[in-house]
Amino acid sequence: MANTRTRAGAGKGKASSRVAAERANRLSEATSTFFKNFFRAQSREFYLLIGLVIFIVGVGLLMVLSASFVDSLRANNNAFSIFNKQLVSSLVGFVMLFVLATLPIEFIKRMVGPATVVALGVQVAVLLIGTSVNGNKNWINILGFTVQPSEFLKLLGIVYIAKFLFERQDEFDNPRRVWFPLVAVAGLFIVPVVLGGDVGTAIVMAVVFFAIWASAGLPRRLINVYAIAAALAVPVIMFSNSSRRGRIMAWLDPSAADPNDYNWQTTHGIWAFAAGGLQGVGLGQSKLKWSWIPEAENDFIFAIIGEETGLIGALALIILFIVLAIVMIRIALRTRDLYRRMLVLGVMFWISIQAFINIAVVLTLLPVLGVPLPLISAGGSSLLATLMAFGVVLGIERENHALGPVTPRRVRR
Repeated sequence: MANTRTRAGAGKGKASSRVAAERANRLSEATSTFFKNFFRAQSREFYLLIGLVIFIVGVGLLMVLSASFVDSLRANNNAFSIFNKQLVSSLVGFVMLFVLATLPIEFIKRMVGPATVVALGVQVAVLLIGTSVNGNKNWINILGFTVQPSEFLKLLGIVYIAKFLFERQDEFDNPRRVWFPLVAVAGLFIVPVVLGGDVGTAIVMAVVFFAIWASAGLPRRLINVYAIAAALAVPVIMFSNSSRRGRIMAWLDPSAADPNDYNWQTTHGIWAFAAGGLQGVGLGQSKLKWSWIPEAENDFIFAIIGEETGLIGALALIILFIVLAIVMIRIALRTRDLYRRMLVLGVMFWISIQAFINIAVVLTLLPVLGVPLPLISAGGSSLLATLMAFGVVLGIERENHALGPVTPRRVRR
């Protein structure tokens, strides 16, 4: 009797093993088929863009590991804690990239409204129950994960504005129907972020939205009006907080007395570049990351790149971002309607402007704004939102390639 039960149990075990093996084989075959279809016979721009994104994310992971292990050890006695979070975020981000790259762009257009409502609701919740970091109340804990909803609002704002412009493209000569309402649309995305204290993100969003409008055909007289309004509003917002006001005054006069150490971060960032010289001190060999530069793995990771890889490495990274922008411009020129073109240009403006601001801050060309370096800086929400944006752009390029070369007759405004 016992032998019979043993044989029956062994039979069940073998059957369950066979079922598990069959499921694993089916999953492997489905995954293999997906990637074959995803990468098969795409355009040169498609391969260039995804190759650049993968390479830059790889560089970012390497630099986050190097820049963060000191802070990780000090925080929780685990040198890999920040790197592990960034690695997981990159894996999830690439899954979302592949998913969005295969979804119809019209589906994304239809879903932007509900997604925006959810994201804005979470951003408002941040103001009530969010977590404050360095004076910015811009994070919220959801199911054990810390999320920064403003990063996703950047992408949703770009998609929403592209859709708005597409639906009213025949009324561009009527400011009351197009250009004035767009100011309210931009405010809907930007104001909650400003109320949370994240002025750097708000400035990025405002500049990106303005660049999209100008690319779509914003009249020159309104360009001047909006530029003057922004020039008046930004100083008011920047000087409304004592910490921001102190950082700006210290940036304007770096030789003045600095009892609050507002220039500590930027000064040591320049020291990092000076130590790196032309070729750098070597990967992992930075000395300034040993508690001399706050947020070394985040907002000031470019300083660590300059120290460890030197001027050559820093310039190479800048060139990579320039090539990334050029590839996205080429994709925008291949699109057939205003919605897709503005969407691609919006992502290009976002990545380029944010990278410029981050690098300019590290080089003391701008005051500290707390803006991460896209695809490089530590931060799960930033990396995930950015990879999702590239997924949308890749999806548009897949459509471009499937429809064939653009001819003047087929291009629609």
